[in-house]
Amino acid sequence: MLTDIQIAQQTKLKPITEIAENLGIKNEELEPYGRYKAKLSYELQQRVANNEDGKLILVTAINPTPAGEGKTTTTVGLGQAMAKIGKNAIIALREPSLGPVFGVKGGAAGGGYSQVLPMEDINLHFTGDLHAITAANNLLCALLDNHIQQGNKLDIDTRKITFKRCMDMNDRALRKIVVGMGGPMSGVPREDGFVISVASEIMAILCLSNDMADLKSRLADIIVAYSRSGEPVTAGQLNATGSLAALLKDALKPNLVQTIEGTPALMHGGPFANIAHGCNSVQATKLGLKLADYCITEAGFGSDLGAEKFFDIKCRMAGLKPSAVVLVATIRALKFNGGVKKEDVKEPNLEALKKGIVNLEKHIENMHKFGVPVIVTLNSFDTDTEEETNFVRDFCKENGADFELSKVFALGGDGGVELAKAVVNACEKESNFKPLYADDLSIKEKVETIAKEIYGADKVNFTPKALKEIAEIEALGGGKYPVCVAKTQYSFSDDPKLLGKPSGFDITVREAKYNAGSRFTVLLTGDIMTMPGLPKIPCAEHIDVDENGVITGLS
Repeated sequence: MLTDIQIAQQTKLKPITEIAENLGIKNEELEPYGRYKAKLSYELQQRVANNEDGKLILVTAINPTPAGEGKTTTTVGLGQAMAKIGKNAIIALREPSLGPVFGVKGGAAGGGYSQVLPMEDINLHFTGDLHAITAANNLLCALLDNHIQQGNKLDIDTRKITFKRCMDMNDRALRKIVVGMGGPMSGVPREDGFVISVASEIMAILCLSNDMADLKSRLADIIVAYSRSGEPVTAGQLNATGSLAALLKDALKPNLVQTIEGTPALMHGGPFANIAHGCNSVQATKLGLKLADYCITEAGFGSDLGAEKFFDIKCRMAGLKPSAVVLVATIRALKFNGGVKKEDVKEPNLEALKKGIVNLEKHIENMHKFGVPVIVTLNSFDTDTEEETNFVRDFCKENGADFELSKVFALGGDGGVELAKAVVNACEKESNFKPLYADDLSIKEKVETIAKEIYGADKVNFTPKALKEIAEIEALGGGKYPVCVAKTQYSFSDDPKLLGKPSGFDITVREAKYNAGSRFTVLLTGDIMTMPGLPKIPCAEHIDVDENGVITGLS
């Protein structure tokens, strides 16, 4: 079997102008970045604004495991399969972060014969969106420190600076640093730190903004620090809004690429779902709904994180109404949830599958709470037995979910035809979508609702620090916005070792941060980190490029 990058490099791509033309996009509405990728102009978004919306399909998954699930691969393959059955479909995905590309997870452009291309560009520098977000974030930090150095007119308390620098890389050494060392000309010494760029509030703002005016309004509201009298200090007060928006001018425009089979794909924005809201941009999703009859998107990690935030944050803010949910699982991952070691998940083990399928059961139950039709798809492997597959099929039907196999990794669109038909049928059913909680609940009530209804927790504990921060956020008016829980992706709980469908556990919120610009409160649980570290053997050690510029080892 060829590797992902070998398959990608052997594919003959269509010019991006041809992909755009098939969507009805005019040449003057396309801003090419080379031959195979392009930005889509503001003028296009305005021209199609009154088009009828297509159907919105969310692809989510069970909790990720080392055995793999294939959510992005399924999303891409489903888009290709929709074209196979004659449907006008478009995919809307997040952009990969360099952190996982060089870390442990690898790239995020799909796999096998269901990839978005050009794979190397997408996984590396792409159109520069991540760099623009990083630059804007760090410009704001520089302006903040310069303001303090130049007399501190806003009376900023340097012990209460909340906005951190960022970089799009896993680097644990930068989690906590000291800046301003070197004497009076080097600034005021203080503690600082870095987050990964995809956890930056500016990334969330870019992904939730409807247009430039909305972007600038949100940027101005970013709280960077507090004064000595306890008042919030914002980016707007630092006169940073215009320059930040200038850096983000092109990054705000969605990117157009294609799949291996020439299906159009929008890739824009890339917040992680374990430490941020985990969805591609509102602009890309809304544009996809205007350009095609079906817009297929995904949300990061399992449905307890990505899908919950997609529904409760993105859909709430953008006024979106999804028509169907595709829930991806693998027999390998379910057996891992049933206690089988990673190296043994390929072996037939119906008993372990029966134990581990409770993880899938909880995800199905959760998706039904949002009132949207659910289709479970098994990402198929050669090691899956017919007995195991039939067990999962029967289980899904007993739990009120449709079921279809997916073989899109090996077969591309042809391997997802039956899944595509099931999705089309599901979209014809009535969607009674509703968010999980009401806007007027308190922050504590919102997180308690998520913890009990989605995670299955008995209760939520709040540290004294978190309680103090929540009270301050609500005093500033932040209580009316959604909450974004930062939590391990590996478990419904805040303990990554509790697999399956745990019960009898509590969730502990240790910190709360008000992202006034992105209009939500981030609640940190467990030992979740906003700056990941590299593993013992990072993917970076296996990536190379030859004298002809051909990259190898990228996955």
